[in-house]
Amino acid sequence: MTNRPLILITNDDGIDSPGLHAVATALVDLGDLLIVAPSSQQTSMGRSHPPIIDKAIYETQIPLSNGSHVAYKAAVSPAQAVALAVLDLADRPINLCVSGINYGENVGAGVTISGTVGAAMEAASYHIPALAMSLETPPQYYLTNSNQVDFSVAGHFTRYFATRILTDGLPNGIDVLKVDVPDSATPTTAWRTGRVSRQRYYSSTPSGRTRLDEQKEINCEIKFDLATLEPDSDVYIFAFEKLVAVVPLTLDFTARVPFPLT
Repeated sequence: MTNRPLILITNDDGIDSPGLHAVATALVDLGDLLIVAPSSQQTSMGRSHPPIIDKAIYETQIPLSNGSHVAYKAAVSPAQAVALAVLDLADRPINLCVSGINYGENVGAGVTISGTVGAAMEAASYHIPALAMSLETPPQYYLTNSNQVDFSVAGHFTRYFATRILTDGLPNGIDVLKVDVPDSATPTTAWRTGRVSRQRYYSSTPSGRTRLDEQKEINCEIKFDLATLEPDSDVYIFAFEKLVAVVPLTLDFTARVPFPLT
């Protein structure tokens, strides 16, 4: 047994993601790492628990800046990876879950679609403080494990917020910190807390199909209305101010206004 914190690292981009490897490199000296991730790309899975066909857990290795680290993969969603870590793999209580670093920002009204956020919320449901980390990347990288993306700055902020949570915990009423790092950020870029925008950031676009049986994708584009954008929102902080946007999230989705009885 050890007194070192146990840190769960997961993601939605899969076990081979350099973003996941960047988290492990950034946190390896802060505690004992339990790395559990989907075997393959699971972007936009939210907190889903789909049926599992291959029910095995496979041991593997992921690279660090110096050497490698044991990790586990399974054909599961991000949230299910967290459940496997908690229920089958952890040898003691987990002190922190870090989900990410995601290829692409997770801001605006679509955050519940995010597998990165979904994994963090799953951890929170087990009373584990959680951190959901995302980095702005060009859309062509969203479904890749490209080495063309530099995760070093996002890794810096991952370590910063992980250290704060491990030292001080999260305040009562906060279950997850969602952190989105602009691609222009440096380690000295300021961060600001805000809330999730009610605007969509990723807007779905028509498929362009002319027949119902055409094999067409539902695509999306980044689009928001700056004129009506809330100045305290994650979209405004991240996309307009180009600061690191930090949003405290809770499992309690209850509206803070009463529903009228008449």
